[in-house]
This record gives sequence, C-alpha cells and structure tokens, in this order.
Amino acid sequence: MAREFSRTERVGSQMQRELSVLVRDDLKDPRLGMVTIQEVRVVRDFSHAKVFFTTMGSESDHLATTQIMNKSASFLRHELGHRMKLRTIPQLKFVYDDSIEHGARLSTMIEEAVEADQAKHQEE
Repeated sequence: MAREFSRTERVGSQMQRELSVLVRDDLKDPRLGMVTIQEVRVVRDFSHAKVFFTTMGSESDHLATTQIMNKSASFLRHELGHRMKLRTIPQLKFVYDDSIEHGARLSTMIEEAVEADQAKHQEE
C-alpha cells in the first residue's frame, strides 16, 4: 500500500521547489554562490519552516551564506505568498545541511578501514 503524505510534507515539497526557483532567479546578492535547497520542514500549524540548504565552499562560506539567506528570508516569504495558495506562509529559518559532507567523511573512513583490513590479510 502506498504511503500517504501529510499536508505539511506536501507544502514543504512545494516550498522547496518554489524557493529553489526564487533563490536562483530573484536573489541578486553577489556574495551568494550556488545554493541548493535540500529540504523544507514545515511545522504542523504552518507557523515556521526550517529550510535546509547546501553550498560549495569552506566553513566560513557556509556561515556567510546562512547569514545572507536568513537576512533575505522576509523577501523570500513575501514572494512565496504570491506564488503559493496558503492562508499563512511560514516564517523561514535557513540551516546549512552538512549531511552530505558527513556521509562523504564516513564513506572515506569505511574505505580506509577496508583497505587496511585487506592489507593486513595480505601480510598474513
């Protein structure tokens, strides 16, 4: 049986699509690099939404991008109000998503452990 999605998940998915277009086309900050909206989690009463994003660069670039995105949250919320048919548009909070980097580190550690184990067995 197919899983039914809750309304908050559907709204979060739609907000993700709309925010991706808005960030790409309407944010004109030159300090802003390539930003990818990974996920939008909306609370049940639609008062707040946490927007997870990734970007290329160093740790200081991530912090600067997070500040830029949070400063432009009111503009993005206003634009979402025009594009989405919702009674209330949630307050947006942008959070850098480090899960991809974390996954890459874990994969590297696993590969190193496997190589060390193979080298150990070849010596014996």
